[in-house]
Amino acid sequence: MTEKEETMDVSDSSDSVPSKKNGRTSLLDSGEDFEVLDEDDIDDDPPPLEDAGGGKVKNTDESEKETADTDPQAPVEEWLDVLGNDQLKKKVLETGEGRDSRPQKGQNVKINLKTCLKDGTLVEEQPDLSFTLGDGDVIQALDLTVQLMEMGEKALIQTDAKYAYGARGSLDPEVPPNAELSLEVELREATDAPDLELLPPAEKIALAIHKRERGNVHYQHGDYAFAVNSYSIALQIAESSSKVDISPEEENELMDVKVKCLNNMAASQLKLDHYDAALKSCVSALAHQPENIKALFRMGKVLALQGEYADAIQTLRKALKLEPSNKTIHAELSKLVKKNSEQRGAEQAMYKKMLGNPTSGSGTQKHRAKSSWGLSWKWLFGATAVAIGGVALSVVIAARN
Repeated sequence: MTEKEETMDVSDSSDSVPSKKNGRTSLLDSGEDFEVLDEDDIDDDPPPLEDAGGGKVKNTDESEKETADTDPQAPVEEWLDVLGNDQLKKKVLETGEGRDSRPQKGQNVKINLKTCLKDGTLVEEQPDLSFTLGDGDVIQALDLTVQLMEMGEKALIQTDAKYAYGARGSLDPEVPPNAELSLEVELREATDAPDLELLPPAEKIALAIHKRERGNVHYQHGDYAFAVNSYSIALQIAESSSKVDISPEEENELMDVKVKCLNNMAASQLKLDHYDAALKSCVSALAHQPENIKALFRMGKVLALQGEYADAIQTLRKALKLEPSNKTIHAELSKLVKKNSEQRGAEQAMYKKMLGNPTSGSGTQKHRAKSSWGLSWKWLFGATAVAIGGVALSVVIAARN
């Protein structure tokens, strides 16, 4: 694991109730607002998508009909302000098959998509683009607006960068930072997600990897909460039970995807300062692979951030023993040893202050006692000498007389 690898193993809905399709829950409904590794290394819940209005929005046909009935001269409202903040708008170009044909979150949808900058510059065209609605597989603008479209409908969507590629922009597709986009969308198909228990192992592995890679994209864009969401969905897929035969090799592949997701989830949770959740992710990864270097390293970092320096040092020493040449672990361990030493020194100073420095005090008392005892002996010796001298003088005087 290089210093670059230390970072990662390569990463708001209209309803409050999570949708469940074939036993899988979309975490975009759960509620919560993480340095990056190479793609080969990438291995506390995200915020819901902002309320898109859901069923509360009247479709264009109904609005036009009501307007015509009340005032034939009244202008028709062409643009729908999806979020009420004028940053995501939708206009129907061709009506679809009716309100009942709208797709539901958790379904797999297929669209034709043409993406342009606000000035009309073409970014890319994607016919037959497939994704799971509500899973964060695409930019937020699409996740929010496609659920408001009818089957067969063509719509024009204008979105602020906030709901597209944000302040960082994108290299693939090539989108500059803070770019507003214009999207032409045609909804062609909506089907229920496959039953994970009946999904062939190869397809299950591919699906889990796809969701994990989407989490990596979110992580690289700094969208750590959405990265957690994608990794969580990938974990649900990898951990789902299977009613079809699966080979040991395929089980190992699923386990590898699972551990990578847990490692990257921990990295994302660290970025969100969700230390307890990150520690739990590391513990889960180590339960499957006790000698996983990245899991041990991140666990050491989490423990250090929680102030558990002794445990952090012990964990990092274990990681270093497995990979003695790793400079990143060396640097982190050295830093923690120094912090731990400083902390212990501060604690010892505090204890001495609290106890009034008893060792120094007792030494002073002994010194004073010794000095007092020495003074007493000097006084006794002097008094005795004076007395003896007096007696001797008396004897001399008597002898002369």
